Amino acid sequence: MNRQLIIDECQALGLRGIADAFVNLLESPDMRDLSFEDKLSYLLDAEVHQRTQRKQERLLKAARLKVAAACIEDIDYHAPRGLDRSYIASLKNGDWLQRNQYLLITGATGVGKTWLACAFGNLAIRLGHSVIYKRFPLLLEELDIAHRDGSLPKLRMQLSKAKLLILDDWGIATVNARGRQDLLEVIEERNGCRSLIITSQLPVNKWHEYLGEPTMADAILDRIIHRAHRIELSGGSMRKLHSLTKEV
Repeated sequence: MNRQLIIDECQALGLRGIADAFVNLLESPDMRDLSFEDKLSYLLDAEVHQRTQRKQERLLKAARLKVAAACIEDIDYHAPRGLDRSYIASLKNGDWLQRNQYLLITGATGVGKTWLACAFGNLAIRLGHSVIYKRFPLLLEELDIAHRDGSLPKLRMQLSKAKLLILDDWGIATVNARGRQDLLEVIEERNGCRSLIITSQLPVNKWHEYLGEPTMADAILDRIIHRAHRIELSGGSMRKLHSLTKEV
């Protein structure tokens, strides 16, 4: 079998990583003396790497993170925001995702809540998890429209399938009775089997008042608070310190 036919058949089988690595193997003098096992290992590693990369690209596109480039490794610890480097490091391994726990990020506008949430979203994607980012006010609108056009089961299924759901800007939009019920259902479907990140300008102790109706507020927050890690940001606006290409 000639070389081009091998490459063509690899591509036909969807083994694009092996096809590309095979070309490199043929063209690199340093690899000619490798044993068969080492060459096979090189080809397989290349295939695994490319498949992982393609999966991450698909997950990132589907997540629609507001700050797609946000990355845990780029966190600015110099600004006085009360960020504990060791605490962030404890979350970096992703154990909280494996345990289906939540992350609550609070602080004033501009301190970097959205950026940090997206950085953790990117971390989840790098660990192979599906992520959905939603601004909470727009999600409430989506749920309201879904009630009216009959697409509510589809929307709930989409939200429930994601390993990590990010709700950004919690506490900005008014929540009515139907919104509280919808929110309870969204949270309930994640309880014990999926993870959640919430960002809010409101401190957690103000969330019960924000949700309004005491019984529903108790039900919603009981499912959130006791499963959550907390990051409480302080300090001034990061937008005054960084350009749009950096953390904000």
